[in-house]
Amino acid sequence: MPERPEQQTEDTHDNTSPPKGRPGRNRCDCERLDEAILQSLPIGVVAFDPCMRIIETNPQAAKLIELGDHIDQSLARGTDDEIWQGWRQQLKSAISAGKPVRFDDVEYTSNGKTSILRIICTAPGKETPTGNLGGLVVIEDVSERVAIQRRLADAERLTAVGKRASKVAHELNNPLDGILRYINLTMRIVEEENLEKPKEYLTQCRQGLLRMAQIVSELLEFSRSTYMPAEHVKIEQIIENAIKMMESRAATLGIRILRNYALGLPQIRSGNLFQVFCNLTKNALDAMPDGGELRISTRPAPDNSMVVEFRDTGTGLPIGDSQAIFEPFFTTKDQGKGTGLGLAICRDIVESCSGRIIAASAADGGSIFTVYLPTSG
Repeated sequence: MPERPEQQTEDTHDNTSPPKGRPGRNRCDCERLDEAILQSLPIGVVAFDPCMRIIETNPQAAKLIELGDHIDQSLARGTDDEIWQGWRQQLKSAISAGKPVRFDDVEYTSNGKTSILRIICTAPGKETPTGNLGGLVVIEDVSERVAIQRRLADAERLTAVGKRASKVAHELNNPLDGILRYINLTMRIVEEENLEKPKEYLTQCRQGLLRMAQIVSELLEFSRSTYMPAEHVKIEQIIENAIKMMESRAATLGIRILRNYALGLPQIRSGNLFQVFCNLTKNALDAMPDGGELRISTRPAPDNSMVVEFRDTGTGLPIGDSQAIFEPFFTTKDQGKGTGLGLAICRDIVESCSGRIIAASAADGGSIFTVYLPTSG
């Protein structure tokens, strides 16, 4: 019987099939994956066509800007078009450049809240079902990063100011002391001779020199990088010690000082907080030359801190100056009445305690200074 030819098995393996254990992805799978990645990105992405019409966005983009039909209009809604010279022109210039163009520190205001955005525009030139893709806009919220950078810049600037202030103050201190001493001796002789005019002139000189001495003293205080030893005491004890320094002046001006201290607050490291509360009390009295009321209160805060509030019925703060008043040499007082260093020193001391201080105008008149201090650590 003749042998049957050996049956050859057909190789059904397709070279294009994926290796075992690694499933293949078709076009639809890849598109779904791309869509999932786009939707989950922590940055905003907006795709638009050559006419600036928005083709696609992700949820984060809708959180960062007010999206409309066109990307240029959406960006213009929350920004100053005069500063950015028209977003339509900016985006077209970026696309024509053929490479990513970045817009840093763009202030975008939406629903009364202003964020700092970094906006990057690029033109990938990819085809889409609706036509050519004009470009992509990538939006990142950098508000927190910019705030940290600004605080660091402020710290560096204040350090430089402190060093300069220290040198200037030391150079001025000795001659000032000598001039004051000689003026006092001269005034004593003039008084003995009963000479009115020279006495008047010397009195004016003495007042000017005392004013300069005060500025030098505050410059020296501002330039110091070390503070008094910190003891654990009750916050109301520090406040009361500060009030005692100002009670007679408050009585002269007809100002009532009211207290409202929360019970059971933990003790706090004192440091130079006495100076902070002295300054805030003095500023409140200065703001009420015709009498008024100063309310000082303490209360716990939910973030493991305590709040100390100074609320006066004075003239209040000028519009837009609630943060500027903490800058060195910034003052709202009349010329010759303030050096502009008191609140800068207060902020420096409070921040050295890992706290913060803010200022605001009260709705019914006057101003409110609020100090937040940690109660642990």
